[in-house]
Amino acid sequence: MTAHFPDPMVRYRTPGLADGRRAFTTNAELADWLGVIASAQQGAGTRTELLHLGPSQQGEPILGLVITRANGTTPDALEASHRPTVLLLAQQHGDEPAGAEALLVLAQELAGGLLEPLLDRINVVLVPRANPDGAETGTSATASGVDMAKDHLTLSTPEARAIATLTRDYRPILVLDAREFQAAGALTEQFGAVQSDDALLQYATAANVPEFLSKAAREWYYEPMAASLNTERLRNDWYFEPVAGAGRDRVAGGSVLPESVRNASGLKDAVGFVVASRGVGLGREHIQRRVHTLVTAISSALRSTAERSSNLDQVRSFVARDTRALACHGQVVVQAVPTPAQRDIELLDAQSGVERTEHVSWDSPLKLRTTTARPRPCGYWLAARADNVVDRLKLLGVQVMRVAEPGSILADSYDQTGTSATGQAPQVQLRRNAIDVPVGSYYVPLNQPLANLAVAALEPDSPAGYIARQVIEDVSEVARIVSTPSLVFEESN
Repeated sequence: MTAHFPDPMVRYRTPGLADGRRAFTTNAELADWLGVIASAQQGAGTRTELLHLGPSQQGEPILGLVITRANGTTPDALEASHRPTVLLLAQQHGDEPAGAEALLVLAQELAGGLLEPLLDRINVVLVPRANPDGAETGTSATASGVDMAKDHLTLSTPEARAIATLTRDYRPILVLDAREFQAAGALTEQFGAVQSDDALLQYATAANVPEFLSKAAREWYYEPMAASLNTERLRNDWYFEPVAGAGRDRVAGGSVLPESVRNASGLKDAVGFVVASRGVGLGREHIQRRVHTLVTAISSALRSTAERSSNLDQVRSFVARDTRALACHGQVVVQAVPTPAQRDIELLDAQSGVERTEHVSWDSPLKLRTTTARPRPCGYWLAARADNVVDRLKLLGVQVMRVAEPGSILADSYDQTGTSATGQAPQVQLRRNAIDVPVGSYYVPLNQPLANLAVAALEPDSPAGYIARQVIEDVSEVARIVSTPSLVFEESN
């Protein structure tokens, strides 16, 4: 296998990549590395700031770094620069260390290296280690056992809430998640082979992600990124993984649920993207190549953002206006599934190491098939006791209004008729009626840019929504408002 994955010509140097080192960069070393960059005298008008995003569940600091040539490092200063902001995120899973090492390299290159000229056209925020507790123990989950990579809609962990707050405040146009995928595992069991690719790539593929964002993600990010990786002789493909129990001829693409940072970002009018290097289960094996893969891919994404900065701003403005205008009109997708397709995947035989091609069925997320759709409401009503729901929506950046005077509105209430095949989201039917709206209850309007994110959270049969994840305990706590309400509202505190 070593011949198939040779070390790159370049050699990266971080604390965790030092010669003779057994452990990867510790959180204390990571803090020192970022702190040195933040406190150094930068040239060419570059500014840096170390961000303390909050403690992990075990009290470890979750740290970020702003690198910019704006007049300041606050969200308002970056917004006033009229340059798009990129958020780079790594090590949501503690057993995926290459992403953190790669972002430490990129922080240094942006703050005084070869990538620094890009700051004339973009701002960058980095979070090299989103899950410091998992990194400490070498496990994927957070200390509470929750997979934070699937927690970006329900926000049950402080780690996911820290990333949501950062995203809400800095409004990045690109959110790139640096990950690692399993080199063998289920792939070996299913195909008798191991992964031959260096990188697997995927953009946001959740239901209701605006078409223009998907087109921008594919043409402006995926295609040049794949070309950059190919230039470095780093094999790459669309993200795929075996389907449990499906036999040896079927794989699935990346998840289409709105719970990942990639898909949630797409519903926040940003390009959501994941770059995963081959790595889980390899320990320190091929670590320089794994880091090189991520540095190459992410550098391409930074260049793409700089080159397309004005186009991206136009796309975001159009998408925001279009989403606002859709309130009370047309259809909204509640559930969608990947489309069955066929494709070839490249693997390495587990015994001989010889390359081979497998023709497989592919659950393709690149084109979704709608299974449940219904008329798009004007907004959602939430019961006064739904404070927990409102807090999460506001962390996501969704506007929520509080009812200031009682009234009555025309709504579709939900009646639960059963449970889904997974036993999570309920089956419901709609019942049109006038409902009394008391003071202190809430209204979530859909004439706002993040309307599609509110839909993903609040439709009861949304597969990763707040009913399915038990944030909302009963379908009676939410209703769909079908006409513009004549009520008095105030901003929710």
